[in-house]
Parts: sequence; structure tokens; C-alpha cells
Amino acid sequence: MAADRLISSGGPWESVIGYSRAVVAGEYVHVSGSTATIDGQLQQEGDAYGQTIVAFKVIESALAQAGYSLADVVRTRVYLASADDMDAVGKAHGELFSEIRPAATMLAGIQFINSKMLVEIEVDAWKPRN
Repeated sequence: MAADRLISSGGPWESVIGYSRAVVAGEYVHVSGSTATIDGQLQQEGDAYGQTIVAFKVIESALAQAGYSLADVVRTRVYLASADDMDAVGKAHGELFSEIRPAATMLAGIQFINSKMLVEIEVDAWKPRN
């Protein structure tokens, strides 16, 4: 299925690397890996919980541009630099999704482009077309 709509964050890497912040395809929206980076600046340095909350705000913005919300998320994929941050990141994830309870994957030992990044998150959301 071809993309119905491409959503851009306006970031410089999208055209260089060739990706979109989010892609709407049918009843789904797929949000690319998102970090705690806003306007090119990493937020909440050294705080995995804080970086998770900021990353989900970035994701929430992309979802909103597509007409979706966190309530529509059916799957999350969380990538951690260190397994030591699992509890902090899991706490933030649980606070946002305790009622929604999407399918979830968490992987640790990831080497990010910026060594100060502790977490990256991607999501898939679904809702019926109106």
C-alpha cells in the first residue's frame, strides 16, 4: 500500500536521509523513531525518564498532524542505550499507556548517533476512517 500522506517535522535530515516523521497509510499512521530532540537540541540530558516524556511529545505532535492521538497507538518500539534505564523508561511509558496498553517492544544496547541520547521511540497507530 502506498502512503496516503507524508508528515514532515521540517528537520534537515528528512530530505538528506529520505524519510518522513510520520506516514499515513490507510487507517494506520507510522511514526519514525523519535528522540528528545526539539529544534535540533537534545532535551533532558542524562535523564532517561525525561527524554522518554519529551520523545512522546514529539510523537504526539506527529500523530496530531495526522489526525491521531496517543489513544490510537497500537504498538510501541522503545530503544535504549542502556538496560539500566529500563525502569525509568518503563515508568514513563506506563504513565502514558496504562489504559491504552499497546503491544510493546523494548530493546537495550543501542548505539545512537548522539551519545547523549538515551532513548528512541517509534509507534504505530490505527483508527477507522470516518
